[in-house]
Amino acid sequence: DVSADDCERQVSAAAEWAPERWYLALLGFAEHFRTSSPPKIRLCVHCLQAVFQFKPPQRIEARTHLQLGSVLYHHTKNSELARSHLEKAWFISQQVPQFEDVKFEAASILSELFCQQNLVDSAKPLLRKAIQISQQTPYWHCRLLFQLAQLHTLEKDLVSACDLLGVGAEYARVVGSEYTRALFLLSKGMLLLMERKLGEVHPLLTLCGTIVENWQGNPIQKESLRVFFLVLQVTHYLDAGQVKSVKPCLKQLQQCIQTISTLHDDEILPSNPADLFHWLPKEHMCVLVYLVTVMHSMQAGYLEKAQKYTDKALMQLEKLKMLDCSPILSTFQVILLEHIIMCRLVTGHKATALQEISQVCQLCQQSPRLFTNHAAQLHTLLGLYCISVNCMDNAEAQFTTALRLTTHQELWTYIVTNLASVYIREGNRHQELYSLLERINPDHNFPVSSHCLRAAAFYIRGLLSFFQGRYNEAKRFLRETLKMSNAEDLNRLTACSLVLLGHIFYVLGNHRESNNMVVPAMQLASKIPDMSVQLWSSALLKDLNKALGNTMDAHEAAQMHQNFSQQLLQDHIAACSLPDVLCIGAVHNPLCTVPLRTRICLCWVC
Repeated sequence: DVSADDCERQVSAAAEWAPERWYLALLGFAEHFRTSSPPKIRLCVHCLQAVFQFKPPQRIEARTHLQLGSVLYHHTKNSELARSHLEKAWFISQQVPQFEDVKFEAASILSELFCQQNLVDSAKPLLRKAIQISQQTPYWHCRLLFQLAQLHTLEKDLVSACDLLGVGAEYARVVGSEYTRALFLLSKGMLLLMERKLGEVHPLLTLCGTIVENWQGNPIQKESLRVFFLVLQVTHYLDAGQVKSVKPCLKQLQQCIQTISTLHDDEILPSNPADLFHWLPKEHMCVLVYLVTVMHSMQAGYLEKAQKYTDKALMQLEKLKMLDCSPILSTFQVILLEHIIMCRLVTGHKATALQEISQVCQLCQQSPRLFTNHAAQLHTLLGLYCISVNCMDNAEAQFTTALRLTTHQELWTYIVTNLASVYIREGNRHQELYSLLERINPDHNFPVSSHCLRAAAFYIRGLLSFFQGRYNEAKRFLRETLKMSNAEDLNRLTACSLVLLGHIFYVLGNHRESNNMVVPAMQLASKIPDMSVQLWSSALLKDLNKALGNTMDAHEAAQMHQNFSQQLLQDHIAACSLPDVLCIGAVHNPLCTVPLRTRICLCWVC
């Protein structure tokens, strides 16, 4: 083990050597201290700072400033000193010919530091200048273009980000890198999907598919491009609510990730420096494929399958987070938990859902950006929880807050649909209800292209007509829901529509037709499993069998209804036994007046 005293003695002896030798000695000691277990960052910095005592030439001076700035940025909280060294590295390196690596790495890290300090207006011109002078250095030119595009994306300036990615794709084509051209185009396709510019997405994805299939190179890089391409296709279908249509693409994606997991990393570096990029590590890609599979299972109503894949993904995430602090892992974890929380509410596990909502909040509090990006989803989940415990006032508060926090059209439509169901249940909010329904009218000017959400909007119309006693109108809306949900295997919507149609036929005295609806509704709800629909179906079956004179079947249905009621009651008691208020804000608001049965609050609402 090397001590600080040993370091100083050997460096003093090396002072008589040629500059390269004493510099390498100090650099070796600095690296030794940096990689010690635990790292000895103070001694590492001490060794690097000692370089300046020898009045080194510009190349060594600039590189040492970069090394100091990088160590301070990544291993300490002394951001001002890190910034000072990085700025000196950037300034000096521009005066040294053929010193691209130091120059552009300094610009890249310095721009990251500016963003960390919320100095985005300083980061952007720095990156633009670095991009301008890096055109003869393909690797750095592409990397800096990606970095500036990412910065614009974080600022929600997707138009500028898309423009930069387009520039990058053309540059990669000119320098003969079809692989990196595909990365730029796929990244642009991802942003176009976020912007809902579907007219531009389709030709772009078609071009990407051709490039990916024709590119012959490193097998892992090729398969990673295919995963990226297929993830975009699958999410595009899921955004459109086309659960059945997506199955072939999802199957290809799952086969692709199995292939990539069997390949060994090739240590041979590409001959073209513009190809020195990876989209995601294959371990991250594996979690991402689990994630989109969970999203598909949730939309299709295969909740047990969603649970299975969520458990696998979360287990893998925990292992990865022990070694990797990449922010994307926390994002994956939050999205997985958001889906499984909805799953718990449907299957009658409210207490577990509440604990997982708390877990999401704790994850989000560790990252302001993550909290901002998922605030609307958190309020939406709380609103759904409040519905499940029949707290409609609080559900309304959560949903209206979520609406204020989101600009995402699909999420907005989903929230409005659920808020409309709250107003229907309350029964005295006619003006607000009709105002909402006008904005999600499935017959014309529906705000999004999602097949699933449009089918849900028909269901909400049918539910309202049922409560108002307009049964023929209700049947028309529900049959439209059934037609759409059957077309894309939307099992939960199918079950809900069948049981509501069964209820309508029961009220109208058409018991046979009611039974034809309720029995398949119960079977489908058991397969999901959906506790609320099973409770509703068993109550109807009990009354139907009584009316039809089927005493044994009526008794069996009554027993099922009793069992479901007991399960839901026990779950409700378990949820209410959790701590009185779980506050999801930086500081608890002492003026919070949310009823204890809700058991959770958000300080923004309180």
